[in-house]
Amino acid sequence: MLRINRLVKRYGNGEPVLKNLDLEVPGESVVSIIGASGAGKSTLLRCINRLVEPTSGSILLNETELTTLRKEPLRRARRRIGMIFQGFNLVDRLTVMENVQCGRLGYIPYWRAALRRYPAEDIERAFQLMERVGIAHYANKRADELSGGERQRVGVVRALMQDPDILLADEPTASLDPVTSRQIMELLQKLADELHLPVLINIHNVGEAKEFTQRIVGMRFGRIIFDGVPDDLDQEAMDAVYSGTSEDEEESAHRSSTDKVAT
Repeated sequence: MLRINRLVKRYGNGEPVLKNLDLEVPGESVVSIIGASGAGKSTLLRCINRLVEPTSGSILLNETELTTLRKEPLRRARRRIGMIFQGFNLVDRLTVMENVQCGRLGYIPYWRAALRRYPAEDIERAFQLMERVGIAHYANKRADELSGGERQRVGVVRALMQDPDILLADEPTASLDPVTSRQIMELLQKLADELHLPVLINIHNVGEAKEFTQRIVGMRFGRIIFDGVPDDLDQEAMDAVYSGTSEDEEESAHRSSTDKVAT
């Protein structure tokens, strides 16, 4: 279970990118985050795994408060948060197996990784997962010899090798063609079910969000303005997420509403 309470992220003295955001993601669910560019979707995911430092608020993952962790406790917590990136983030000169084993770096001594002396059980697990996603036959192939879809499958397996408590996916299909995009989304959906794993996906393709996720969260200007099942995302909700009032108008309306409550 992921619980986020009153999360704020501000860069410098500017307006917050995330504004007192609340969100819960229970186990075994696939949740998509939609919204226009600049809504705060990627920042939210990066705050969860502490690639970006939150300004304030609480992020609880299975009762562990992530925002207060430092050094070794933070490293231990991060290894249980799998991350799939839009740009794949593979090491091109390494083989598929070596890239996949990068998911175990938080668990094995540095010398093992440096010498490519991976534990036998990790190699066996990697082959099982690669077979599951259809890339086992590429185990000894360099990452830069793969197609986009194959590279993203390597990224998925690398994240799963962390034995994560939650899987975060930041625009996992943005660099892929439409057919491959659907295949990756279907794969994430099935893996979440098979592994009983909560998955939080930042995605621009609303059609894929409605087809492959159980719940959709719509963000605008750092706030959640829609949270529901795909069937509830009608045109009115879409307009609110993508073509609602300007940020200044929204802030004014929010202050006005707050003033009325206060009086």
